[in-house]
This record gives sequence, C-alpha cells and structure tokens, in this order.
Amino acid sequence: MAEGPRITWLPPNAPAPEPSAPTPAPPPSRTGLKRLLWPLAVLAGLLLKYGKFALLALGKVKILTTSASMLVSIAAYSLIWGWKFAVGFVLLLLVHEMGHVIQLRREGIPASAPLFIPFLGAVVGAKSLGDDAAAEARVGLAGPVLGTAGAAAVYAAAESSGSEFLRALAFVGFFLNLFNLLPLVPLDGGRAMAAMTPWMWFVGLFLAVVFAFTFPNPIIILVVLVGGWDTWRRFKALREGGDEARSYYRVRPRTRVVVLATYVGLLAACAVGMDLSFVERDFDDV
Repeated sequence: MAEGPRITWLPPNAPAPEPSAPTPAPPPSRTGLKRLLWPLAVLAGLLLKYGKFALLALGKVKILTTSASMLVSIAAYSLIWGWKFAVGFVLLLLVHEMGHVIQLRREGIPASAPLFIPFLGAVVGAKSLGDDAAAEARVGLAGPVLGTAGAAAVYAAAESSGSEFLRALAFVGFFLNLFNLLPLVPLDGGRAMAAMTPWMWFVGLFLAVVFAFTFPNPIIILVVLVGGWDTWRRFKALREGGDEARSYYRVRPRTRVVVLATYVGLLAACAVGMDLSFVERDFDDV
C-alpha cells in the first residue's frame, strides 16, 4: 500500500537574529558649575593671548557705544547673579569709570565714554594720563572716590529701606573699589603710587600673586600678568630714560601728602563700608 505525502505542522526554522550593536552610553551631562567655568576658562586663555589687541580694537569700533556695551555686560553678569543685581553692578561700574572721565577732562585730556567689557569691567580711552605722576594719581584716585561715594549711596538706600538686596549690592561696590586700590598698575592704586613711591608696585604685585593663589580665577591671573609686565616696562623706562623719565615722577611733598591721605582714606572707607554692608545670609531679590 503506497504511503501518502507526509504533512508536518512544524513551522520552518526561523533564522537566528543578528546581534545588535551595543547602545552607546549617553555622554555625561555637564553640571551648572562646569557650564559656567568652561567658557570662562576659554575666555581667560583668549584674553591672555589676544587681550591687548582686543582692547585696542574695541576702542576703535564706533558701533560699540557705552549703552550697547552696558547691555552686553548686563546680559553676561545676569548669567551669574540675575538681571537685577547685574544692572546694579554695571551702574556702580559706570559711576566708578565716570570719575576717571571727569578728572581726565579736568586735566585737559580728551577722554572717551566708558566701554564695558564683560568680566573685565570697563575702560576709558585717553591719549595720556597727564603730564606727570601727580596728574596720573589724580586721575587714578578719581574713580574710587566717585565709586565709593556711589556704593555709600546704595548703602544709605539699603538702610532706609531695609533691603538686604541693596546691602549686598553696596558690599560689592565697596569691594570693587577696594580691589582697584591695590598698589599695582594698571589698577587705580598703582596710579596713586606713581606720585608717592613707584617701588610700591612690587608690593602690589606680591599681594596680587598671593591673592591669585588664595582665590584663583582668570581675572586675578590676568591682573598679575598685566601688572607684572607694566611694572617691568615702567622701571626699565625709568632706568634707561635718564632725567627726562625721572622728571615724570618728581612730585612736590605737599602733593604726596594729599595723595597719601586720599589713598588711606579710601582704603578705610571701603573697608568700613564692606563691614557695615556685609550680608551673612542669602537675601531675597526685591
């Protein structure tokens, strides 16, 4: 008897699945602190290499007016402190820089309006700082004089309103002017030392180096580099320039006394202002 065809109900063997490629792990996300420090580190490197040329170029670009550069700085500082504190900080910078502008014009030197550079403060364009070290000292100290007065006005407003936000802003204003009194060129305190004893620039350079190691950040490192270069350049010119170079630093004793009294008075005012306006706890923005 013949057999019929065999029927199987088993499905055909399915081909084995090909091994899939492993899924790459997602890249680690940057924390907020890394997102902030990375661009600052890049900015510091660029400034160390091209900072001088950038400042010269910015001074020649007419489209970057004072108001426009203020807005750019406010936007930059807002990333750290929020826009309200950024506005107050930039206004305090403006008051400080206007002290230099006013004194330069009193010395008969044409001066530009301040140009703001994020995380570096502001600069004022002028062909010189005066005919001698006494004029340079007056121009240098005019910024902290007006700037300290501005910070004191903010502190008075904080006391009358009870606003810890304004107290914190006043504290930053006093600190800003105190830092600028460091006896190191190109800071304002270094301008004052030109009329007293330029040898204090080395003291200021030492203090700046200590500050850089204690509180390392790109700005103070830039101050140390620029200050060291400017101090070396000035003493080289003083040594090789002969009597003409030394005559620049010849200042009457009475002028030295006035400069010293103003300098010490500003140091004391800023230190006392920082102590009075210090906020021990976080404040609510108002």
